[in-house]
Amino acid sequence: PPPAGRGGRGRGRGPVLHIVVVGFHHKKGCQVEFSYPPLIPGEGHDSHSLPEEWKYLPFLALPDGAHNYQEDTVFFHLPPRCGDQTTIYGVSCYRQIEAKALKVRQADVTRETVQKSVCVLSQLPLYGLLQAKLQLITHAYFEEKDFSQISILKELYEHMNSSLGGTTLEGSQVYLGLSPRDLVLQFRHKVPVLLIFPSSPCTQVLFYISPVNRLVGALMTVLSLFPGMIEHGLTDSSQYRPRKSVSEDTGLQEVTPPLDDYVSVSAADISNTNSGMGEEGRKLLGNHVREAQKTDVPLSHSEKNCNGSQSSNGTGHLKPPSRTSPESSESDWETLDPSILEDPNLKEGEHENMTSEQTEILSKECTTSESPPITVQPQAKTGHVVLVPGLISGLEEDQYGMPLAIFTKGYLCLPYMALQQHHLLSDVTVRGFVAGATNILFRQQKHLSDAIVEIEEALVQIHDPELRKILNLTTADLRFADYLVKHVTENRDDVFLDGTGWEGGDEWIRAQFGAYLHALLAAVLQPDNEKILSDFGTAFVATWKNTHNYRVWNSNKHPALAEVNSSHPFQGQYSVSDVKLRLSHSVQNSERGKKIGTAMVNTSRNVVQTGKAVGQSVGGAFTNAKSAMSSWLSTFTQSTQGLGD
Repeated sequence: PPPAGRGGRGRGRGPVLHIVVVGFHHKKGCQVEFSYPPLIPGEGHDSHSLPEEWKYLPFLALPDGAHNYQEDTVFFHLPPRCGDQTTIYGVSCYRQIEAKALKVRQADVTRETVQKSVCVLSQLPLYGLLQAKLQLITHAYFEEKDFSQISILKELYEHMNSSLGGTTLEGSQVYLGLSPRDLVLQFRHKVPVLLIFPSSPCTQVLFYISPVNRLVGALMTVLSLFPGMIEHGLTDSSQYRPRKSVSEDTGLQEVTPPLDDYVSVSAADISNTNSGMGEEGRKLLGNHVREAQKTDVPLSHSEKNCNGSQSSNGTGHLKPPSRTSPESSESDWETLDPSILEDPNLKEGEHENMTSEQTEILSKECTTSESPPITVQPQAKTGHVVLVPGLISGLEEDQYGMPLAIFTKGYLCLPYMALQQHHLLSDVTVRGFVAGATNILFRQQKHLSDAIVEIEEALVQIHDPELRKILNLTTADLRFADYLVKHVTENRDDVFLDGTGWEGGDEWIRAQFGAYLHALLAAVLQPDNEKILSDFGTAFVATWKNTHNYRVWNSNKHPALAEVNSSHPFQGQYSVSDVKLRLSHSVQNSERGKKIGTAMVNTSRNVVQTGKAVGQSVGGAFTNAKSAMSSWLSTFTQSTQGLGD
């Protein structure tokens, strides 16, 4: 086949750009060993050279700590190359094999194990589908026990492009392997918090767990709850500029483990990884860590690739947005005139006309104290969703304005972030990020993120107390979460039916979150909507209205929302069950609640050790428990004065 153009895109060949093999060299670290077609035109398939934009590819495909696992899977994003307009979606399957098992042992194999990853670079975000195909080929490639046999990789390239050439970004193929059921079972009543993270003023969110497959699975599952986000909302999500020289990084030298501990990090890179951690960088970060409303004017888009040939899309299904992301400094974000996102033709009277029907519907459907909360039973998606290019966002949007323009204009989505990309967390040209990491260094640098989601413990740590208040779930939100948890946990022990039915299944959960978000969007369009929005969180909505993604969404008309009930799906009068739900949630998530649990554990331990609940130590434990409980109940009472009887 003809080589890919310099822009990295095989003209007319299909959605898959390259098949790449990344290996770990005992002296050189991670390096590209094979690429088809070559990553750089004119060079051989075995060239180690990389395009400057993709210099982090080896460290993304072969993740940190990979030697601790026999196999793993990575989803990652690469920035577009010159002339390309959209994110490049990468899927990598890693395996290791004992060197003595090889039929042909090459001279550079000096260790007891051989570690390699087979990687697919695609224009389509079909993570699970690509993973399923790639795992089979990776297994077969390793079973050959001769890595010089590359014909199977060339066949993989041809097969994927022929089988995926007509694939549309709709239906279950996009969500293959992403399970909202597992997410609900893991995070339970905290799931709504994960949903509002990307669109909230909490602009820097880090997901953390090992191995990588659990990390990227959880992060991408959260994004799949946003209608259209994976299909059309990530095309601008990796617009960053790699450092010209990694040798400039100096901030992590003292705390970085040796090379043998992280097989995917070269000796040169691991000792010098973060110049952005200097004092000046930290001050700049502090000024920008929560600038949720930074925006940028669209730059003139590039319609030609680097070698001057006209850019085209061979699949006909994925249309890149007709503009590029900014390559400007933070001053450009600050000096943008906010009026650029206002619709000059949309007058106040038109707003009232647009929402009058919604107001009438709302007045007829308000519930009373005897009525159960409104529940939703959305139907499965059928038919073709009509998409139109967003005038400002550049994303393909549906009739409700979804997906929201969250991952645009310097707001990154990096399902997996390599240690070599650590400087991006403090880069002033990065407006925000939702990123995943397995290296503990990311988690330790808490000042570089607003929140850390520890997937293993199902913990959501929001560092700023003010942000915690803004993102605190309302009673209606807790009802919504409880509704999901109850339906997902029913009959979960049936291994044959688990997750296969509609109600409580993966698509059902996505439909629930879709209905929730549509109701929120409809509510903000209502006049005199303070009471309606209080169910979604008054503080949250107020700060969300200052974000870039809201202003882009609000700059367009979305008449389809006139048919959506603008009330919270679970609004209604408070009851005793709400108090119990709030109490349970607060105990599990507040600091004082944790102190109560600790005090109770200490009390139980002392009782067991002494055999009787007497003595000074036990009395002290009870005193601590009583003090913690009294203090917590005092705060809880103040925060729930509006609950009524």
